[in-house]
Amino acid sequence: MPDVSAPAAGASAGAAPLKTSKFKVPGEGSSVGISVGTVLTLIALWFVSTNAGWVKPLFLPSPQAVFQQFVEYLTGTANDKPLLVHFAASMLRVFSAFLLACVTAIPIGIAMGMSRVARGIFDPPIEFYRPLPPLSYLPLIIIWFGIEELPKVLLIYLACFAPLALAARSGMRSASQEQINAAYSMGASYGQVIMHVILPSALPDILVGMRIAIGFGWTTLVAAEMVAANVGLGQMVLNAANFLRTDIVMMGIFVIGVVAYLFDLLMRWVERKLVPWKGKM
Repeated sequence: MPDVSAPAAGASAGAAPLKTSKFKVPGEGSSVGISVGTVLTLIALWFVSTNAGWVKPLFLPSPQAVFQQFVEYLTGTANDKPLLVHFAASMLRVFSAFLLACVTAIPIGIAMGMSRVARGIFDPPIEFYRPLPPLSYLPLIIIWFGIEELPKVLLIYLACFAPLALAARSGMRSASQEQINAAYSMGASYGQVIMHVILPSALPDILVGMRIAIGFGWTTLVAAEMVAANVGLGQMVLNAANFLRTDIVMMGIFVIGVVAYLFDLLMRWVERKLVPWKGKM
């Protein structure tokens, strides 16, 4: 009887291996090339549409006009304060509010995650004001605190506080019961369990909350600088809008967006250094 298995084996051996994706996890792989291509495409469309006259400069200025305003503000030749002065004022307001929110919101969020008493005290006011847009309680802040620097920083602080507190509270539930029981079985005290088991498990959520909070802070910047500000990126944009200087408005928007994006990249780098195990467990 002829051996039919030999040809089959030879055919299978000579066949090319089945090609599959080299990425084993959905979404894995670098997207830098795609992002760069997307940005370049958008810039090219912007350049073509404005230089071909498809859109009036009042509604969408050309990239050259926006870049020219950036150079003039950067070198101090514009009919306004230099860009670095506006930038420094806005950075001071945003990061003062952000650091203050980190110092207060993270401990409160940790307490909410560990204590039903703290959760009962802080959860109602946080959940009440969290969905409110900053412009809704801006008049009340002006009435209470005036028009100096305090209401500006306070408005940004409130925008940063809620996401930080809720992220810290959620992170305190990240540690599994098995990890906690294992620590107790090895003789750890309640405080040691919190310090060495629960807080490290909560750190990824806290860092994500910090990224979200600083984004909310930059989002609220323009609203905060509506309060009788004479310097700042948001004030620069608002003042230019009053005179229909769309090129300055676009330049200010780009500066705010680029700074916020760079800080987000910094937070991602910190996250990779502090919690390298995230997504691998």
